[in-house]
Amino acid sequence: MDIPRKSAARKRRLRRILYITISIVAIAAITVGLSRLKPAAPGVEASTLVIETVKRGLMLRQVRGLGTLVPEEIRWIPATTDGRVERILLKPGAVVKADTVLLELSNPEVEQAALEAEMNLKAAEAEYTNLKVQLDSQLLTLRSQAASVQAEYRSAQMQAEANEQLVKDRLISELIYQQSKVRAAELATRYELEHKRLEITAESTKAQLAVQQARVEQLRALLQLRRSQVDSLRVRSGIAGVLQEVPVQVGQRVSPGTNLARVADPTRLKAEIRIAETQAKDIQVGQVAFIDTRPVVVEGRLIRIDPAVRDGTVLVDVALDGPLPKGARPDLSVDGTIEIERLEDVIYVGRPAFGQEKSTVGLFKLINDGQEAVRVRVKLGRSSVNTIEVVEGLQPGDRVIISDMSQWDSYERVRLSR
Repeated sequence: MDIPRKSAARKRRLRRILYITISIVAIAAITVGLSRLKPAAPGVEASTLVIETVKRGLMLRQVRGLGTLVPEEIRWIPATTDGRVERILLKPGAVVKADTVLLELSNPEVEQAALEAEMNLKAAEAEYTNLKVQLDSQLLTLRSQAASVQAEYRSAQMQAEANEQLVKDRLISELIYQQSKVRAAELATRYELEHKRLEITAESTKAQLAVQQARVEQLRALLQLRRSQVDSLRVRSGIAGVLQEVPVQVGQRVSPGTNLARVADPTRLKAEIRIAETQAKDIQVGQVAFIDTRPVVVEGRLIRIDPAVRDGTVLVDVALDGPLPKGARPDLSVDGTIEIERLEDVIYVGRPAFGQEKSTVGLFKLINDGQEAVRVRVKLGRSSVNTIEVVEGLQPGDRVIISDMSQWDSYERVRLSR
């Protein structure tokens, strides 16, 4: 008969407890270790990323906007009188000269007023001629009278001189001599009065003719105005260029000031570019600009900045210094780039998808020969259209991912697969 030993059972129990304890400790250690492990780096297809190399050197600060080519000289041709559109002679796109007739208006009242003005002028000219004849006749009569008195005066003067000698020779009496002197003196006075009367009448004649002449000139000016109104019924271009628009129709009634046509000179164009208001704070008149007309890039200079902000953009005008390509025409869509500043010897990189000027962002920098990328904090400075200044966090030669990596914001490291 076997008798169980108490010491063996106790040893088995202790061994079991030890195994259980070791298992618990091992499980706890594994759990803690697993909890402290970093998540595995996700894989990213490298061909889908935009990777840029950090550089040092000259960085051009630029802003860009969209716009159109517009003529430097645009002429709207308004109606100067009331009228009805009778004929439209040319359509938009036609090449015109300064005296080219674009359309014709009609207004019987304007034509009647011109006819009345012409008749009134002719009547006034006839009145002037008649008045001049009458005044000249009166002046001739007065001159004849003055001449007659002058002749009598000279005759009386000679008679008085002769009588003076006769008195001395005692051939006539003293009374006759005194009578001849009185007669000569009287005629001298009459001659002086007639001469003054002739001068006054001549001045009066000039004044009366001047009044009538002024009325004639007034009516002549009115006739010219009426004729110009009649002539304005044949609407002319006024400048050489291309007819762009005729916003009226045949039969339409127009009033003074109504725009009848628009003519522009297509050989002198400028660019109107809209710049986002957030980028427009540094632009100034005189800065260099480059206008991309799609076939070629034309250099120009900024000549005007609109003081108002509309729809979040600022409108600027760029004068084009270089020749435009063939086919350039008004309203052609263009891209404009304005050079704001030239930064010498700075560290810069291609502008990240979400990198704003003077901000700090997280960028993935390539390591291990481009097999992996780790997130680094980068402080950015001044920005341009496609580049941005690096203040801290990167060095020349570093390669960083500048495309959108927002879906890996929770990871500090990614693997790049080829």
